Amino acid sequence: MQADTLVEQEDRVDAVAPAEPVQQEEEAPAAPPKQEEAPAAKPAKPRAPKSTVKKTRTVELTLTVTGTADGEWQADLVHGTKRVVQGLAISAAAVSKAAKELHEDIAGGIEEVIEAARSQHRTRMEELEAELAKVKAALAELSDDE
Repeated sequence: MQADTLVEQEDRVDAVAPAEPVQQEEEAPAAPPKQEEAPAAKPAKPRAPKSTVKKTRTVELTLTVTGTADGEWQADLVHGTKRVVQGLAISAAAVSKAAKELHEDIAGGIEEVIEAARSQHRTRMEELEAELAKVKAALAELSDDE
């Protein structure tokens, strides 16, 4: 009779508590993977490979070249916030040569300015030559009278 009683007790336990052991089985295996994930997370963080690119220090230099319509050029140089050179006179030929070395677009823009200055100087030269011719003629008339 004890066997019947045990079987009945097992049936009762199985009938009453099948959900509890299932929940315990789900919770129990769930906890160890969390513990396994934590140690695995530390080595799983890959370190960024060291860059083989050489780090260079940048230098901020500002060169300002200004020109006038008369063809006079000057340069200012600033290193960071410190003015290194101010109002340094440079020739138009040097400006033109430097511009050609830098880039053709820069050279084109500067050549336009230099050509305008050349044209202006040619016009002024022609005016002065005409005036000089008048002065020479006047001087010649004064010299003939003597």
